[in-house]
Amino acid sequence: MTAPVDGSAGLEAVRAALGAEHAAVWCCGLASAFLPAAAAQPLADAALAHRQRRDALIARLEASGERAAPAAAAYATPRPVTDGASAAALLVVAEDDVAVAWRAVLERTDDRDLRTTGVAAMTASATVGWRWRRLAGITPEVPPLPGSR
Repeated sequence: MTAPVDGSAGLEAVRAALGAEHAAVWCCGLASAFLPAAAAQPLADAALAHRQRRDALIARLEASGERAAPAAAAYATPRPVTDGASAAALLVVAEDDVAVAWRAVLERTDDRDLRTTGVAAMTASATVGWRWRRLAGITPEVPPLPGSR
């Protein structure tokens, strides 16, 4: 996925998706301090997927001659993270944010590779989000329409 991004709307959506992926990577790191050991591998897998999509977006932006925004040093959490349930709830927010950002990309591009990545990202966010919703006790465990609020 190193072709340039077409159009300003697509470019802004890609930048927003990059921001969501940066935040998701950070949230995975924070959550790792609070989740039970049984969640370590699924969390590592989710973090890897977010890093891979982040890196692909950076490459795509650079191919467009754009500067990719770096990750923030830290991100504000909607609620304090103090235990496994609150860490899982934070991961739900991160996955939902990723799905929303990628849905916006899908709505603003005709690029086949970018759309393929976007659909895969939304599917992964719904799938991974199920695990965190279940751990946090959030219902429904799968949102009716991932990527919408």
